[in-house]
Amino acid sequence: MFKPLAFYIGFRYTRAKKRNHFVSFIALVSMFGIALGITVLITVLSVMNGFDYEIHNRILSVARQVTVTSYSGKINAWQEVKKELEKNMNVVASAPFVAGQGMLSREGLASGVMIEGILPQQEEQVSTMHNTVVQGSMSQLKPGAFGIVLGQPLAISLGANVGDKIILITPQATVTPIGLEPRFKRFTVVGIFHVGEGFGYDTTTAFINISDAQKLFSLGNAVTGFNVKIKDLYNAPMVSDEITERLRGDYVVSNWTYQYGSLFKAIRMEKTTMFVVLLFIIAVAAFNLVSSLVMTVTDKQSDIAILRTLGATPKMIMSIFIVQGGIIGVFGTLLGVLGGILMALNAPNLVRMLESIFNAHFISAWVYYIDYLPSKLDFTNIWLVGLIALVMSLLATIYPAWRAAKTEPAEALRYE
Repeated sequence: MFKPLAFYIGFRYTRAKKRNHFVSFIALVSMFGIALGITVLITVLSVMNGFDYEIHNRILSVARQVTVTSYSGKINAWQEVKKELEKNMNVVASAPFVAGQGMLSREGLASGVMIEGILPQQEEQVSTMHNTVVQGSMSQLKPGAFGIVLGQPLAISLGANVGDKIILITPQATVTPIGLEPRFKRFTVVGIFHVGEGFGYDTTTAFINISDAQKLFSLGNAVTGFNVKIKDLYNAPMVSDEITERLRGDYVVSNWTYQYGSLFKAIRMEKTTMFVVLLFIIAVAAFNLVSSLVMTVTDKQSDIAILRTLGATPKMIMSIFIVQGGIIGVFGTLLGVLGGILMALNAPNLVRMLESIFNAHFISAWVYYIDYLPSKLDFTNIWLVGLIALVMSLLATIYPAWRAAKTEPAEALRYE
């Protein structure tokens, strides 16, 4: 009997007096304070998840997960090394490559570049670089054809399109009667790729066939190293140690964490920091709930005294105000979760609209690796934020409810 009565009275107290049929101002402020905190927290976490997801996909789709090279700069019996690498149960595939520096020149324009010689079919097994090709194809890199695939900004700076000829100059010198001369070779542009600004691939890297690269850099049948794809990229350090132990030779084994590990640690730390800082917004709203309930208890002193004289126990009085605060917390949490989901889903479109209105670009790919605001909802985060907000709201009701339960009927009714 008392539980439904406590619930009914607590629910009734969340409403204003009879002359005002709207939700009381104090309860409304508390409710929307909680809702605002949850909305902001879910939106920020979704944006951070979006950045994490996009950067992971963009970087790790083109970056080498594990790389095996040699101290001498070349690996001669590379077929045997490839077999040893693929004996590791954590290795999915491996592909040889030849790397070297050069300069591209066309019609008086020149640009330094890192040349990578690859076997297109094997490279597709360890990298998704072929998916970034916007013109032509990586498969056109055939041995002896001297084709080259350029990054889009590099091709634009050189004024080159698919089918155009371009001169590649390498630092390997050729002895002539008049002295040493750098080596020149004419290539045909067979593809143009676009990874995205901020990564450096588009402006500094060009791909040719591994056979052409071996001739260009005078390596014979040797290669520079191997690009290795593993089952779980987060196990890259462990797999690197296993490969180092297995090869036991003049080999250098590195992985993606050497170059990008600090970036992902920074994103994770920033996400955690933002979560903790924005959690204080919900805490402030919970403190506001404490003050609103204390004011309600003060306003309802005579009601509490009458209930006590009618036989209500302190426990029941306490339950009434816990129910009242709980209702505010539940509705505030539900509104916040709904608002957070809607904001997270529409944040990219909202930012694009603001950019269009103010004719500005808020996000630069040179800083953030992407030029738009990403958002990725994680329902684990939604449940966690909602649960924490609900617990904070319920905890905020304890002191005002305890204070109401301590009300003495005689003292409260003295001046009524």
